[in-house]
Amino acid sequence: MMKILRILAILFMIEGVLVSAVVKEMEIKNSKIPLIYEEDKNLPIVSMQIVFKASGSITEEKPGLARFCAKMLNEGTKKLGSVGFARALEDRAIHLSVNSGTETFVFEISSLKEQFKEAVKYLKELLQDPNFTENSFEKVKTLTLGELKRKETDYDYIASLNLKLLLFKNTPLGHPFFGDYKSVNSFSLKDVEEFMKKRIVLKRAIVVAGGDIKESEIRELSREILEILPEGEEGKVGFYDASDEEKQKVVKKEEVKQAYIYFGSPYYLKVGDEDSYKAKVASFILGASGFGSRMMEEIRVKRGLAYSAYARVNLNKSYSDFTGYLQTKIESKDEAIKIVKEVVENFVKEGATKEELKQAKKFLLGSEPLRNETLNQRLNRAFLEYYHGFPLGYYKRQLESIEALSLEDLNDFIKKHQEIKKLSFSIVTK
Repeated sequence: MMKILRILAILFMIEGVLVSAVVKEMEIKNSKIPLIYEEDKNLPIVSMQIVFKASGSITEEKPGLARFCAKMLNEGTKKLGSVGFARALEDRAIHLSVNSGTETFVFEISSLKEQFKEAVKYLKELLQDPNFTENSFEKVKTLTLGELKRKETDYDYIASLNLKLLLFKNTPLGHPFFGDYKSVNSFSLKDVEEFMKKRIVLKRAIVVAGGDIKESEIRELSREILEILPEGEEGKVGFYDASDEEKQKVVKKEEVKQAYIYFGSPYYLKVGDEDSYKAKVASFILGASGFGSRMMEEIRVKRGLAYSAYARVNLNKSYSDFTGYLQTKIESKDEAIKIVKEVVENFVKEGATKEELKQAKKFLLGSEPLRNETLNQRLNRAFLEYYHGFPLGYYKRQLESIEALSLEDLNDFIKKHQEIKKLSFSIVTK
């Protein structure tokens, strides 16, 4: 009875935030565009994202091009220039940004309700008249090369990048999404223009919007933006398994004062798998929960080898893997790597304890409402559900599965995933 009451309490707290978003369609030209929408009158604010699927870094021919294009678009329009465009937005308290992810390319606007039509107008102008000039191109190129130069002393970046290159070599994921000197120096303005023409198209668009605005108004304003885009081609994102070869990459830097250790392995589960809720619980217990996790207890609490140690399962549309990291003293590097291997080995062999499962449920169920407090959190949740092919409310139903999960079922699941023991390590040390 108490178990049922706990589930009902959780669902009551999040009822109306997970189901209040809706998914509709808009027909524009010959394309059907998904619209994910939620009305929220708590604040006089409206936000909108236009997400272009299969248009992120995983689709680029030259490493770093998607991110470079996003920076070019953040330079404003030819008519106003970067300073004039930024000043116009600031005068109206409008936020407008362009970002590139692994799989998607996103335009985002938000403002007070009274200024939202102006925000839409500026986004239209940006799409129709981007500041794709030689001066703007050279400025972004110089800034990007400078950023790459700074990353030469960002040891977390170096270690995490090399781990990705180890795990996803010879796949579209196996390159630096920031680019490198060779790729950035090879960019041309034509590359940027071609990237836009091919990827910023109707057939890849998803509209995510909400706030103090009616659905009919969002439809009308979205249509104004989308009608100026070419139809284009839909595009696809493939799925790539992480390598199961146990490799190690060591980079030595004279000025390093600690060893930066990143590790990872394959994880043979996809984002839509019915057992994905078990992966969430197992990941929490092994390394994603911070203090109290196996990784933190063994590496920091018992041995004092690191200030923090973290590990988690990543389930995405294009890849799944198990990754983690820690920093330790130079002289403790080998011992820390040995302990990581032992922790993972023992976890797969022995599974979780009754107390660990109890604490994981307590946190995951209890903290869920906090992840859905704001409109942006709720819209992002609804987008992920739609994008991954789930019905709205999918993550709510996962809570029920987590609550009902038995220790026996969890440990059977953990023992099936022997692949996480096939660890690769990327290290930056002295």
